[in-house]
Amino acid sequence: MKYTSTRGGESDVDFGDVLFAGYAPDGGLFMPQDIPRLDKDTLLKWSAFSYPDLVKEVCTIFVPSELIPRQDLNDLIDKAFSRFRHSNVVHLCRMKNGLNVLEMWHGVTHAFKDLAMSCVSQFLQYFLKKQNNFLKKHVTILVGTSGDTGSSAIESVRGVRNIDIVVLLPHGRCTQIQELQMTTVIEENVHVFAAEGTSDDLDVVIKKLFADKEFVGRHNLMSLNSVNWARIMIQIAHFFYAYYQCASAVETDDPLPIVEVVVPTGGAGNITGLETGCIAQRMCLPIQLVAGVNNNDIIHRTIQNGDFSLSDTVLSTLASAMDIQEPYNMERIFWLVTNSDSSLVKNLMEEFQKNKACKLPDELHAKIAELLISYSISDEGIIQTMKRCWVDNHYLLCPHSAVAVFYHFMMSDCHQNRPRCCLAPASAAKFQNALLRADLTPQIPPEIKALEVMETRFTLLKKEDDWELILRDKIEDIHLQRNV
Repeated sequence: MKYTSTRGGESDVDFGDVLFAGYAPDGGLFMPQDIPRLDKDTLLKWSAFSYPDLVKEVCTIFVPSELIPRQDLNDLIDKAFSRFRHSNVVHLCRMKNGLNVLEMWHGVTHAFKDLAMSCVSQFLQYFLKKQNNFLKKHVTILVGTSGDTGSSAIESVRGVRNIDIVVLLPHGRCTQIQELQMTTVIEENVHVFAAEGTSDDLDVVIKKLFADKEFVGRHNLMSLNSVNWARIMIQIAHFFYAYYQCASAVETDDPLPIVEVVVPTGGAGNITGLETGCIAQRMCLPIQLVAGVNNNDIIHRTIQNGDFSLSDTVLSTLASAMDIQEPYNMERIFWLVTNSDSSLVKNLMEEFQKNKACKLPDELHAKIAELLISYSISDEGIIQTMKRCWVDNHYLLCPHSAVAVFYHFMMSDCHQNRPRCCLAPASAAKFQNALLRADLTPQIPPEIKALEVMETRFTLLKKEDDWELILRDKIEDIHLQRNV
């Protein structure tokens, strides 16, 4: 399996190089050159697999055995999931009137990103230990976060000798718990910056740093945001597991039933991986993808009207991890839908980057609209969904999960009942203020409660500061300290 850039400037790239990359050198995102289509026999065989086994099968497709032998791969994934609180790693909660909620938040930080991040960390350490076969001996990870990515990335590499991590968070725009999960980690290899700005503001400076190829190469700089293909690869298993858990029947002689998978999303990959679901579809998994967004609705406007353009400002909402206006992973969806037309994707993305707006060609928009269903929901809709789920089921939703469940209630009220799975990216315990606004009582696990009295450490980036220069100096300092 080789990899290519969505913009066509790179091809025949090995998984190891893609793993340690962020954006491709031409500014695009890495994707497999060939996405296999699974036959019915394989789909039926996979239906009996546990979630960890599905992750292993997916990884086997996209990671050549000469890079990671199958037994090593199995061991890495087993180790990655060893810290999860649920024996099944993820858990499907079945409730009244066909409501299925896939809890993907049983990892250390109570967020779904622990699933992919824990595996990617194991892959990184595996390659770094193979010093005779791999040039890199130390890497510095640069991550921007709108809430959960930062803490999950930190937990995956904290204390690891040959990895440093620099995390940028939007100060005051995450929940208190989300911030504390990052700022209370006092490890030598963890460096947290709280910036006075939005998640999109953070992306601007991160893109500038990754665009400096000499700087990136000299410091072995890499990303663990969802631009990194390895995270996308792990997330493919979410959709297979969701399908098998919710399909009405998977029989040898009958056509495989279609299952709706409802995806709360902000940047197309930053929540539960809309583009990942599109890859699962390409692999012949019979799912209908439904994209739910909050008031920051660029993805909804793109799907409905072909309007791929920024709004005037990023709105603060209860679903804070979805408060994003630049959905960089839409680039992967454009590439998939156009059958790998890298020239078209390159032109579209360059126009968007220049003008912060572009109108999709009619043919491309028609294909996306056929592939995806979308809707948007206000904060009031989120609150009412959280309330209703508690009244009906005595079940607490986080605001992002409520974005998905809103669609189920809407369809159920119209008597449109079909197999459906709502992806739940985070525990409600991380969003106490949202629960209180819905007149619900938070249920706080002791490990989260303990954060409130722990020592914190972070560097504040003020609006007037030169963020790029400060980060360059920090990364250079790490480079000197590690003697790499």
